[in-house]
Amino acid sequence: MIFMLLFWGLIIVGLVFLIRWLIQSTGDRGHSGVSMSSNATDILKERYARGEINRGEFESMKKDLLQ
Repeated sequence: MIFMLLFWGLIIVGLVFLIRWLIQSTGDRGHSGVSMSSNATDILKERYARGEINRGEFESMKKDLLQ
């Protein structure tokens, strides 16, 4: 009886951890497996592409990020 409860308890805990891992890995694609500097570089490239910053600002900020 105790082993059956322990077995089902482990199954439930395993499923909870699996679901949490799946939610984190699929829900936050921008941050999972990506370092902060490459993420910042991507944001910088997007801002430059949208015209929010000019080429000089882009180069200066990129240089700061790569240091």
